[in-house]
Amino acid sequence: MAMAASRCFLLLLLLLLSPLLEPGAGEEEQEAVLAMAARLPRPAAVSFREGYTQLFGDSNLALHGHGKRVRISLDERTGAGFASQDAYLHGFFSASIKLPADYAAGVVVAFYMSNGDVYEKTHDELDFEFLGNIKGREWRVQTNVYGNGSTSVGREERYGLWFDPTEDFHRYAILWSHDRIVFYIDETPIREVQRTKSMGVQFPSKPMSLYATIWDGSSWATSGGRYKVNYKYAPFVAEFSELMLHGCTIDTLTHAPMCAPDIASIHNAVAMSGRQRSAMERFRTKYMTYGYCYDRLRYPTPLSECNVGPEAELFLPTGEARSMDRHGRARRHRRGPADSAF
Repeated sequence: MAMAASRCFLLLLLLLLSPLLEPGAGEEEQEAVLAMAARLPRPAAVSFREGYTQLFGDSNLALHGHGKRVRISLDERTGAGFASQDAYLHGFFSASIKLPADYAAGVVVAFYMSNGDVYEKTHDELDFEFLGNIKGREWRVQTNVYGNGSTSVGREERYGLWFDPTEDFHRYAILWSHDRIVFYIDETPIREVQRTKSMGVQFPSKPMSLYATIWDGSSWATSGGRYKVNYKYAPFVAEFSELMLHGCTIDTLTHAPMCAPDIASIHNAVAMSGRQRSAMERFRTKYMTYGYCYDRLRYPTPLSECNVGPEAELFLPTGEARSMDRHGRARRHRRGPADSAF
């Protein structure tokens, strides 16, 4: 398992560096990039006791496989959650997640980075949120980006999952550098946020910890709160494995980042290859169900980082995709193996 995780990380790293390996690149350039990747640590999955601490939920958090797998559950009594022991400034953070099965309306599973415990009014946040499910319908996943307490300026996007994430594990990852953020599902990039001068402090720039939680979001999560948590189906269980923390930890005394210069330079220089960018665009065209850049009711003037073009015609003034049917499903959500970036 550890070796597989290491190979997965190295593969992803090489693909992140692949703009330097496009056809026509000289042998010296290719060797330099490969050597740079080879010098990096090849992190194994971090066990719970090595990297995390429980936040809440007492017995609703259970460890399996010598702490390599973590199950958190929601019942009428409580939800559960855990967090990384360290805070990080930039890096690559991922987990394989299996979501609650059957009827899970109103149940929110979140995998995210935040510093709200340190910066109460000016916190940063990078979110994956899974917004419950009614059996037979698609799960919705939402990504959020908040910087310096900019929660009043929502940068949410939502997507309809094309697979059943309750039957198997799927990998979700966040890559965060000083000038861009990339969200991944199963190694396919689904969203990129590039830092712009006009964003200023609204681009996340302070050290953050990694969190995973499950909780009752009946008031809003599934169809805007239409479908509530039904506890006759409890407990609702989410399982996490292959937890990966690879970034610059922060010294608790000096608040300075502690990582080797070559690690920091890799995180700060990442760029997607043309192949990855094409895969991301295909994903977004097929599966995005809401985009804040197209929400003309909330933002009559799009936010500065939004490059709105002809594709805006695919979205209603509410930001919802026009292809949604009356049940809230995107008719275009069908995916084949050829859509993968890998």
